[in-house]
Amino acid sequence: MATLAKGGRTNTLGFFLRLLGGIPFLFVGFRFYGVDEMGRFAAAFVVIEIFALICALGEKRGLAQRLTDGAEDHEASPANLVFDGLLTSLVFSLIACAVLVLFPVIIFPSGTNSDYDMWMIAAIPAFALTEILLAAQAYRYDIATTVRARAVVEPWTKSLLVAGLFFVPTLAAGGIALAFLASIYAALFTALWSFLKTYGLPKGWRPRPRYLANMTSRALPLIGADVIERGTRLLDVFLLGQFTSAGTVGIYWFAKEVVSLPQKLKTSFEPILSPVITKNLKIGNMAAIAAQVRQVGFWIIALQFGIALMLAIPGEAVMGLGGPAIVGGTGALAILLAAEVIASMAVVSEGVLVYIARKRNLLISVGVITLQAALTVGFILLAQHLNYGEGFQAAGAATALFIALGVSSLIKAIVLKTLLKAPVSNWRWALVYAAAPAVVVGYGFTFLPEWVEIVIGGPAILAVYIWVIWKRGFGEEDKVLFRKSVVPAADNDTSGSSKTV
Repeated sequence: MATLAKGGRTNTLGFFLRLLGGIPFLFVGFRFYGVDEMGRFAAAFVVIEIFALICALGEKRGLAQRLTDGAEDHEASPANLVFDGLLTSLVFSLIACAVLVLFPVIIFPSGTNSDYDMWMIAAIPAFALTEILLAAQAYRYDIATTVRARAVVEPWTKSLLVAGLFFVPTLAAGGIALAFLASIYAALFTALWSFLKTYGLPKGWRPRPRYLANMTSRALPLIGADVIERGTRLLDVFLLGQFTSAGTVGIYWFAKEVVSLPQKLKTSFEPILSPVITKNLKIGNMAAIAAQVRQVGFWIIALQFGIALMLAIPGEAVMGLGGPAIVGGTGALAILLAAEVIASMAVVSEGVLVYIARKRNLLISVGVITLQAALTVGFILLAQHLNYGEGFQAAGAATALFIALGVSSLIKAIVLKTLLKAPVSNWRWALVYAAAPAVVVGYGFTFLPEWVEIVIGGPAILAVYIWVIWKRGFGEEDKVLFRKSVVPAADNDTSGSSKTV
């Protein structure tokens, strides 16, 4: 639990760094380049990320298990095992790039902003390889590299370049695409540098086609789980791109990017949770896994709920950062924030199910994303039939996501509880006690100028919420998240408790 707390603490810091680095990209992109241009970029980005997740071969979680069980032969040194994954991922990435080059309509349904946009396809191998390298670092409990790559280097490279390229006449039209591509490769080199220092170069490594084929085959359930879990956050944008205008996609994308900030809190614990779970599974300590799920689940929902309140209550002011045309997406923003809070249980549960019930988890995920697709298309078409504007169409897609994630959380929590034979719920009534005064404070700030809402009101909402949740919701076992000097109470402790030293 101390290890989980340390990893989560480091990545939560990364959340705030990502917040600072990501806002300039949104502001500059929408204010300088325009809503339609950002909408076309968003439609391309979701396709790139889905292809990259497929090409990562489920190694974000599968690598931890391969490294845990990997000392089966003399060729399975840690560096060699990671290079097996990197090689296979690179091959799949090159195939994916070729497919998108041949059929660009898949990635650019509404056209391109410039000739430079096609270069975005080259981000797929870099994105996939970075996922594997960061998973390897997480296995060694190095979460700082993930923070540097994903929360500092990537967002700040993107934000600085998108602003700078706007003033370069020959590159201005492709500024968004070029800034994105540069940021992905900057993150790759950051991860690679740390990986080489930690693992070094492989020794005696050579491609083993049969082993790589078996590895890919075993990874299929993990690939499906990763793609579907992330796909639920991207499918709505993809479908909006197919059924609506680039402007609608742009409005919705702005809201999604704001929501991605608290969404990262869920993934803050994921890299460090995987190796901890695999090691407990190896010794059959199911009670410890259930305790970790409950504890981490509460940490995530407690932090997320506060961030969601901070962003949702002054929602119009937040959306207004992108310009007047974006404010119509305020309803979608509120629904998306609620969806991420309700999804926290599904994410933590899936972190265990992918190891103990891969096929069952995959079937549930397929059912959930199918439900989301049907609801998204249905709500979009209904809004269009009723002649509702872009904001309502965006809200329809957000509502479909909310319902799908709620169903996913409920089903996966029930399945995990049955398999572990222990409770796994992350809900506590203290969340309501903390939210009530925060809402009152936030409502008061809505009567003030928008800049006051954001600069003073947002932090005030979060401060009130944190103070109450700390007093009413956090026990001693919860406060370990905020302490730097902690050790597990005992090696065989299954209660999730810790003590200071």
